[in-house]
Amino acid sequence: MPGQRRRRRQQQDEVQRAAARFASNAGRWEVLFETQDESEWHAHVRRLRASDTQIDWTAVRVDRFCGRLTQPTTFRLSLFVSKTMAGPDQASST
Repeated sequence: MPGQRRRRRQQQDEVQRAAARFASNAGRWEVLFETQDESEWHAHVRRLRASDTQIDWTAVRVDRFCGRLTQPTTFRLSLFVSKTMAGPDQASST
């Protein structure tokens, strides 16, 4: 198919950029919300999307930990927080 190689290359480049952006040495994942109730989960995400325009939704991770008989399913919303530059008090101590 025409263009397939170009699309595949673009997808690979996007994956590499995301891996570099969300690497463990670039920051950490901070949990915004966690629940075991699916309807509460959907309602909270809807409220966040409608009210909070400060969230960068490209840096959000949605985890669904599937439960079994002993543990219920858990829904978690996490936001990637990048490391900040060293503050003036930290820079003077070196």
